[in-house]
Amino acid sequence: MSLVQKSPGGGELRRRNKGLTLCFVICFMISSFTVGFTPTSLQTDEPDDAVLEMLAQLTPEERVGQLFLLTFLGTQIDEESQIYDLIVNHHIGGVILLAENDNFIEIDNSPLQVQSLIRQLQRHEFLGAQLDEGSESIDEPEHPTFVPLLIGISQEGDGAPFDQILNGLTPLPNEMAIGATWQPALAEQIGYVLGQELAAMGFNLLLGPSLDVLEIPKPESPGDLGVRTFGGDPFWVSEMGQAYITGVHLGSENRVAVVAKHFPGHGGSDRPPEEEVPTVRKSLEQLKQIELAPFFEVTSNAPTIESTTDALLTAHIRYEGFQGNIRQTTRPVSFDDQALTQLMSLPQFSPWRENGGVLISDRLGSQAVRRFFDPSGETFKARRVALDAFLAGNDLLYLGDFVASEDEDSYTTTIHTLEFFAQKYREDVAFAQRVDESVIRILTLKYRLYSSYSIGPILRFEQDLEGIGTSDNVTFDVARQGATLISPSPEELVALIPEPPGLNDRMTFIVDTFTSQQCSECPEQTAFEIDALRQTVLRLYGPLAASQITSRNLKTYSFADLNDLLDGDIAQQILMNDINNSDWLVFAMLDIDPNRPESMALRRFLSERPDLQREKNIIVFAFNAPYYLDATDISKLTAYYGLYSKGPQFVEIAARLLFNELNAPGYLPISVTGVGYDLFTATSPDPEQIIPVLLDLPEPEISEDETPVPAPEPIFRIGDLIPVRTGVIVDHNGNPVPDGTPVQFTLSITGEAGIILDERIHTTIEGTARTTYTIDTAGSLEISVESKEAYMSSPVQLEIPADSEISADLTVSPQPTLETSPSPSPEGGESSGDEQDETNLPKTNPDFGDWLLAVFVSALVGLGAYWVGSSMGIIRWGIRWGFTAIIGGFSVFLYLAIGLPGTVKIFEVLASWGVVLLTLGGAALGWFAGWVWQVVKETISTNGSTSQSD
Repeated sequence: MSLVQKSPGGGELRRRNKGLTLCFVICFMISSFTVGFTPTSLQTDEPDDAVLEMLAQLTPEERVGQLFLLTFLGTQIDEESQIYDLIVNHHIGGVILLAENDNFIEIDNSPLQVQSLIRQLQRHEFLGAQLDEGSESIDEPEHPTFVPLLIGISQEGDGAPFDQILNGLTPLPNEMAIGATWQPALAEQIGYVLGQELAAMGFNLLLGPSLDVLEIPKPESPGDLGVRTFGGDPFWVSEMGQAYITGVHLGSENRVAVVAKHFPGHGGSDRPPEEEVPTVRKSLEQLKQIELAPFFEVTSNAPTIESTTDALLTAHIRYEGFQGNIRQTTRPVSFDDQALTQLMSLPQFSPWRENGGVLISDRLGSQAVRRFFDPSGETFKARRVALDAFLAGNDLLYLGDFVASEDEDSYTTTIHTLEFFAQKYREDVAFAQRVDESVIRILTLKYRLYSSYSIGPILRFEQDLEGIGTSDNVTFDVARQGATLISPSPEELVALIPEPPGLNDRMTFIVDTFTSQQCSECPEQTAFEIDALRQTVLRLYGPLAASQITSRNLKTYSFADLNDLLDGDIAQQILMNDINNSDWLVFAMLDIDPNRPESMALRRFLSERPDLQREKNIIVFAFNAPYYLDATDISKLTAYYGLYSKGPQFVEIAARLLFNELNAPGYLPISVTGVGYDLFTATSPDPEQIIPVLLDLPEPEISEDETPVPAPEPIFRIGDLIPVRTGVIVDHNGNPVPDGTPVQFTLSITGEAGIILDERIHTTIEGTARTTYTIDTAGSLEISVESKEAYMSSPVQLEIPADSEISADLTVSPQPTLETSPSPSPEGGESSGDEQDETNLPKTNPDFGDWLLAVFVSALVGLGAYWVGSSMGIIRWGIRWGFTAIIGGFSVFLYLAIGLPGTVKIFEVLASWGVVLLTLGGAALGWFAGWVWQVVKETISTNGSTSQSD
C-alpha cells in the first residue's frame, strides 16, 4: 500500500508503463528474431572497432610506413643499422628476407639463425614503440604505436634456385611435382609442413603459392614457368591452390598470411617478369577462362576461410586487347588503375576485396620496372614509381632493389619516399583517405594473425623449432604418387625391358647439376649431387642390400663431362670407354638453361652421337620440367620418366623405378608435345568408359541393429519430379573430369519411334552432372547421357502409366544413387534431391511460425504478470515481472533456435507444441525469478531499515 500512496498520478504511470512494456516486447522480439535466424558472417564488411581504434592512434608517418615492405642487406640489425632506423623511426610495415641479400648466413643451423633474426626485428618494433619521440603536439601521441611487422619469404620448394632457405628445413617438392599427383590432399599436406616450419621460425607472410597456369609450355622461351606451377589446367591449378593454402593456414595455426601470385597470371608471357615487362595478348574474357580462374577460386569463390588467400601479388605484366580492343595495350597491371579496378570489380573478386583482401605489388625496383619507366635505363624516379603503384590499387608496396638514380643506396631512396608520402598525406585529403583504406586492410590482416598487438604471441624461441625438418615422409609420398612414365606406354616398357639391371650389367649415370650459395660468403652447395643416384642404387640394390648390382659396374659423370666429350676434349676418353662398355645409360636431367651450356648435353648426345647409343638401354629421368626433349629425342630413349623435383626422395623413387620395384602412377600435369600429350584432351571424358545414369534419391536411414533389405522400387506418376545424376565421369588419366565439363541429358520415348522429348546440357561438379525432369507423358521413357565421345550403355528406363492411380513399373540400371547432392532444376538452377521429400522429413528446428508462437506465449505471460502486479498495487514490480517472464520465454526459444542438445528430440516428439509448452514454462520460470527478486530486495530493505533503527 505504501507504494501506491507514494505514487501520485497512478493512472498516467500505468499508461506509461504499458507503453514501455509494449516497446520492450517489440524490441526484444526483433532482436530475438535477428539472433535466431540471421546467419553469422565469418568476415565483416566493416572494419573491426579494434582496427579503427588503432588507426586513430597512428600519426601520418606511422600510417604511411605501414604501406611498405622492405629488404635489407646482411644480418646486422643493431641500433646503428639502417633497418633499425626504418623500423623504429619510420614505422615500416614489414620486411622480406632474401638469400641474395645475405639474410641467411648459417648452413648448419639455418632455422635457429633465421628465428633469432626475426625475433630481433619484432623486438625492435616493440621496443621502438616505447621510446619517447618528444612530440610537442597535443594531437599526437608521445610514443609510437606498436604494430607487428610482416616478415615475408618466398619458399617455392625443390631447393635452389627458388627456395630462399636451403638447409635445415624439410626438403619440399616444387608445385609441378605436387600437380603430377593430381591429389589435393597431398598439396594440403605439403602446405601444412611449410606453414608449420615458417611459423616456427617467426615468418608470418608467404609470397606463394604461384597460381599461374602453364597452358602452353615454351621450353625455348626465357619466360617459361618451368616447375613453378601446379600445371596447365585451370581447374586443377585451382584445386591444388586451394588445398595448398588450406595447409599453410592450418599448419601455421593461421599465423602465416598467404599471398597468391602472380596475379592476374603470367602463364602466357614470353619473358621473365623480373627482367622485362612481358605482354600477354588476351582479352579480359579470355583471361577469365584460363589465367584468372585459379585466383577466383581462392578469393570470393573459395569454399572455406582456410582456402582463401589473404593477399594477391600483382605482377608487372601488360595485356594487349584487355578491354576488347586488340590494338590497345594496358600499362603493367600493377601500375594501371583502370585495369586493376576493373579486375577487382569482377563479382569473383569484389566480395573478397570488400572483406579485407590485400593487394601487394611485385618488386618495384626490378629491372623490368626500370626498363618500363625508362627504356634507356639511365633514370629511375623511385617516388613516382611507388606513387603510381599505390594509386593503381596496391595496398602494400614491395620496395626490393629500390634505388633512385639520384640516390646512393636504397636506404636513402626509401627515406625520401616515406617523407614524400607523409607530406602528400597531410596536404591531399583524397590521398589521405586512400592511405587510410589500405592501412585498415593491413591492420586487419595483422589482427587476423595475432588477434591482439602484444609481443608475447609474436616471438618464437628455440623450443618452437623441435621437429622442424623431419617431415620427409610427406615429400616421399609426393615423389611416389607423382612419378610419371612419359614414354613409352607401360605395356611397351615391359616388352622393351623385361628384366631390371642384373648383377653383371654395366651402368653409367650422367647427371646434370649446378652449384648455389646460401649467402655470398657461404661455401658452394651442389643442387644435385653427381653421385646421389649411384649411391642410392647401391644402398637399395648393392652388395649390402639386395645384391642385384655391384659397385664396380656403376660409373658416374656430369653433364659438363659429357659436354666436354662432345666438344672433342680428349681428356674425356675414359667417359667414352665407359659409355661404349655400358649396358645401361641413365641420365638425370634438369631444366635446359641458356646460361648453362652443359644443360644441353643430353640433347647434343642424342643428335650427335648415335654410334654411342646402339644396343643400350637409355633411361632419362627429368628431375625438373619434362618437356625439353622433342619427339625425335624421345624416340631414341628406352624409357623417359618425369620426377619433377630433385630432392633425395625423388632420387630414391628414380632408383626404384629403374629396378622395376615401383610403377609410375602419376600423370603429366602439363602438355608435352614430344609425346603428343595434350592436357585438354587428357582431362576430357575417357571415351572407353560407360557413364552410369542413376536416380538421385535420398539414402534410406538404416540403424545399426536393422538388417539391410533392398529398397522398394520408387513409384513415379505423371506430374512427378524425377532427379537424375550421372556417376563420376573420369578423364583419360582416371581422375574426375574438371568442374564445368558439359554433359547432355536426353529424355526420350523408347520403341521404334524413338521420339526425343527433351535435350539439355548440364555441367559437372566433382565429376558428376545432375538434372531434374517433370514427367508429363505416359509410356516407356528413357533417360540417357552423353559427354563428348563417352556414352552410357544402361539408361534409366521408366514405365509411366496413363492412369495416375496405377503404380509405375520401374526398371533402373544400375541401382539408384544413395547420394543427396544438389541437382539442377528444370529451369537451370539447382535443387536438392532431398527437396522432393522435404514435406515428409521430421522438423528439427523452429521455423517462422514457431517464432510467432513463442512471441505470443511470452507476451501473454508477460502481460499477465504485469496485470497481477498492477492488481496488487505494486506496478513497478508488475513491470519487472513482465520483463522477466518475457526474458524467460525467449531464452527457451533461443535455446531451441540455436539447436542445443535435446532440441531435435523435442521436435520429433512434440513438434510445434514443444515450442509452446517450453516457452510457457520458460516464461513462468522467468516470472518466478522476478518474484524471488522482489522477495530478496524487500528482505534486504527491511533488514537495512532495522539496522538503522538500532
